[in-house]
Amino acid sequence: MKILIVGPSWVGDMVMAQTLFACLKQRHPGCEIDVLAPEWSRPILERMPEVRAALSFPLGHGVLDIASRRRIGKSLVGQYDQAILLPNSLKSALVPFFADIPTRTGWKGEMRYGLLNDIRTLDKERYPLMIERFMALAYEPGAELPQPYPRPALQIDEASRAAALGKFGLSLDRPVLALCPGAEFGEAKRWPVEHYAKVAEIKIRAGWQVWLFGSKNDHPGGEDIRNRLIPGLREEVINLAGQTSLAEAIDLMSAVGAVASNDSGLMHVAAALNRPLVAIYGSTSPQFTPPLADQVEIVRLGLDCSPCFDRTCRFGHYNCLRELKPRPVIEALNRLVADPVEVE
Repeated sequence: MKILIVGPSWVGDMVMAQTLFACLKQRHPGCEIDVLAPEWSRPILERMPEVRAALSFPLGHGVLDIASRRRIGKSLVGQYDQAILLPNSLKSALVPFFADIPTRTGWKGEMRYGLLNDIRTLDKERYPLMIERFMALAYEPGAELPQPYPRPALQIDEASRAAALGKFGLSLDRPVLALCPGAEFGEAKRWPVEHYAKVAEIKIRAGWQVWLFGSKNDHPGGEDIRNRLIPGLREEVINLAGQTSLAEAIDLMSAVGAVASNDSGLMHVAAALNRPLVAIYGSTSPQFTPPLADQVEIVRLGLDCSPCFDRTCRFGHYNCLRELKPRPVIEALNRLVADPVEVE
């Protein structure tokens, strides 16, 4: 059986999609899974043993371009038995339709009648977690999901990791704390840089080094974190945000001793690498997209106004993050790595 997955457009969602791939392999041993997704997702998909091939989708997020979608679909005619769509948009259903894939499965979404022929109606109460909504598409409607749920698990090539360490001149002579202070979703997911700087200071004084991860947009925030530290401590922070490829970031993160992260794609990467992880939540909820790993501590205030799922704070105060001080994050890190660091 050959299955085409139309993948999601966010890093965290792509990581969580591995739960669907695992379910498909359980239900159809020997099936071949290809994923049609943006080119940026290739490093993630290449580290998933369930995926045979990552097929690069050239159109940007939100671009319709029916002619290109028809051309891509026609190039796939006769190659697949089933397509499973993870996005709920109408445009995401066009390629499988033009490819004339016999079974085209997905949630009802944006008026996709006719484009899908195995269309499902989502029961949000039955499937509150995003991974449940992904996994359910592997089975017949109404089927029970397997227990326990599969978890994302990215596989790392040691030679690739060694190459990344060498490229950036990084050493593992001391334990590494990875900090992920960015979030592409918006400001309402970003714990303040001054809080991250305090966590960095305390861990450096305890003998750790700190690596900062993120996109090019996160590099200035990383520099702000570094500059808040005094000379002698500042040099123990390496700002990798915007300097690495996603593949290099994944390989380097696999080598760290612990991670503190906003609710972001990199948080899900850290979980899929099974790194000891402190996940910091503000405007969003761990009840929908929790990190899936054994060694996780979730830190949040749970104010009356959160979760709001807004990109920016409707009240302008961002108290769900600003009032969340460094102490509970440090204490959570201490519990995860059994490191008795003094908390001021």
